[in-house]
Amino acid sequence: MTIPYGKHHVTDEDIQAVVDVLRSTNLTQGPKIHEFEAAFADYVGARYAVAVSNGTAALHLSAMSLNIRPGDKVITTPITFIASANCVRYCGGDVVFADIDPDTFLLDIKKVRELLESAPSGTYKGIIPVDFAGYPVNLEEYRKLANEYGLWLIEDACHAPGGYFYDSMGEKQFCGNGRYADIGVFSFHPVKHITSGEGGMITTNDEKLYGRLINLRTHGIQQDRKKLIEDHGPWYYEMQELGFNYRLSDIQAALGISQLKRASKNLERRHQVARSYDEAFRSIPTKTSKIGEDIFHGYHLYVICSDTRDQLFEYLRQSGINVQVHYIPVHYQPYYRNHGWYKRNLPVAEAFYEQCVSIPMYPSLSSDEQDYVIKKILEYFN
Repeated sequence: MTIPYGKHHVTDEDIQAVVDVLRSTNLTQGPKIHEFEAAFADYVGARYAVAVSNGTAALHLSAMSLNIRPGDKVITTPITFIASANCVRYCGGDVVFADIDPDTFLLDIKKVRELLESAPSGTYKGIIPVDFAGYPVNLEEYRKLANEYGLWLIEDACHAPGGYFYDSMGEKQFCGNGRYADIGVFSFHPVKHITSGEGGMITTNDEKLYGRLINLRTHGIQQDRKKLIEDHGPWYYEMQELGFNYRLSDIQAALGISQLKRASKNLERRHQVARSYDEAFRSIPTKTSKIGEDIFHGYHLYVICSDTRDQLFEYLRQSGINVQVHYIPVHYQPYYRNHGWYKRNLPVAEAFYEQCVSIPMYPSLSSDEQDYVIKKILEYFN
């Protein structure tokens, strides 16, 4: 038996949706893009959505749309995929890492405040909190802090479509809904909640940001005749700023639409898997994130922490369970070390990295497979 930590699931309905596009007249820049955007915006409760080629492109365009300039400082977490930080560097900005909360493994808002309070006014431009493993960041708290210091917020929600938290008014706030963050970003990589092969989505409630994101996605080209500087005729378009070709194809959008129809059901299954793990591991010396009653976890990952992580990792791999580590702290990467970040700057994140291991978590994980994972982990500790 070989069991991965994450796995995509493609159905006959997904395949038919793709075949229908292949037999249509539009393989890209066709109606499926808008359909996917509208369906996804509705799913997370946002006003606008912009489909792009992958999650990294979503982060990059988000950073561009918020006008990050060379030398601008942006705060994010070290426990994330490198793209959460790289998007700032793509624009010439400087990344500053704050430590994580030991209970939730999310960016620690107290540490962010310490950074802001210790720097001259105007030093920082924005914050990129990450819904790590699917745990929704309390963006209401971050919005208050951002407003206090005149900062923007990008929510990296790549792990958490369908996740939510309750704000101080008792209202359900879905990840990426744009209520508190300026922009939300999502990934449709095969191990995520839904996949389009590769793909990403940007969500926002800001009409001006939405318009700029649409242009930046396609080379910075403006085709709205009301917004042209000149007008040579109905064929005319203008490249008004330097953008990129970060478009998604209709083929990918069709797969994403089909997968999105099962998203809620699949998220319920992820919670079933998580509950079984929670119950099974009560008596062994491992740690997981503390789940508050005011949040609904997205469970992209199920992470356990152990003082003997390396041995546990090897034992499970030898047992055919392809566990993984999420993540190597971004400031450990040689590129960021060369830009002034070294080990032992962020003790909680660094200790987490020494202990964390992601075990299998995906909707198509069978009961027999999960029982085997549980059996091998209990066997290791007992």
